[in-house]
Amino acid sequence: MIHAYVPRNGSVERVELAAGEPVPESTMWADVFEPSPEERQRLEAALGVQLPTREEMQEIEPSSRLYSEGEVHYLTSTILAHTDTPFPMAEPITFVLNRRGLLLTLRYHEPRPIRTYSQRLMRNPGSCNSGQEVFIGLLEAIVDRLADVLEKVALDLDAQARIIFKADTAPGKRDMQAVIGALGRDEDLATSARESLLGLNRVVRFFTTILESLPPEMQSRKEVKDQRTRIKTLVRDMTSIGEHAAFELQKVSFLLDATLGTINIEQNRIIKLFSVAAVVFLPPTLVASIYGMNFRHMPELEWAFGYPLAIVFMILSAVLPYVYFKRKGWF
Repeated sequence: MIHAYVPRNGSVERVELAAGEPVPESTMWADVFEPSPEERQRLEAALGVQLPTREEMQEIEPSSRLYSEGEVHYLTSTILAHTDTPFPMAEPITFVLNRRGLLLTLRYHEPRPIRTYSQRLMRNPGSCNSGQEVFIGLLEAIVDRLADVLEKVALDLDAQARIIFKADTAPGKRDMQAVIGALGRDEDLATSARESLLGLNRVVRFFTTILESLPPEMQSRKEVKDQRTRIKTLVRDMTSIGEHAAFELQKVSFLLDATLGTINIEQNRIIKLFSVAAVVFLPPTLVASIYGMNFRHMPELEWAFGYPLAIVFMILSAVLPYVYFKRKGWF
């Protein structure tokens, strides 16, 4: 599927290209989602680019993700998506900038920033005049979304901390298995967000070298200066968000240790109850065992009060350890 964003009459139109339909000449952004072999060939022939395969996009070495072929630049980064679902995912997106100033995005998943930015672009067509500005706008939207994800993680971690450390909750009433599951999901989101930030940071640095390699007369243009200013702001934002992600990961580790410690305490309390109960009932069992023996000469068996006396012995032997443990605070 190919969507072309074409400036027309002071606005930006989103055009879905049908099979065999050429890319409009004035297109500044072509968004390619799960292209078919025919669509790949058509784009490569029309734009003079060589689109990477999905397997090539997933390679992790920088030389396979950030490179230039002539005046065409390829920048690939992993982007977090489906963060509101139980199974978030992080998949690569390739940004291709060609000599005509056209931006091409190649992707195989649906990150929310792509949809959000495309809607914003069509509402405010004057905000972008070239593929480079669309590229920077997409990066800003992605970073904003990562910040929102980390804010959500922080709120959820605060909620889990209240469950773990809530003093007035009776032991056994807290669902620690659910807490561990929530912490695992928060860790996955924070780790994926940090991975996305690292990839975006490499992309931004590579794009900065592209701007710095422009001829001096182009670098002096206002739009290029504005792009460099936005890139510097973006780098500062990513650095700050990356530090926040590292802090949240440390908090996840602390809360996980606290959860496991709480589970151990509750388990020890249960084992302690069984241990005390075993000690309490051990003396009565001893008395009952003695008087359950089949010896011929046991004087108590002939006593009229022998049976009540044995019962009293068993009760006292159970009560006295209980009172002792109670005073010591062991029970």
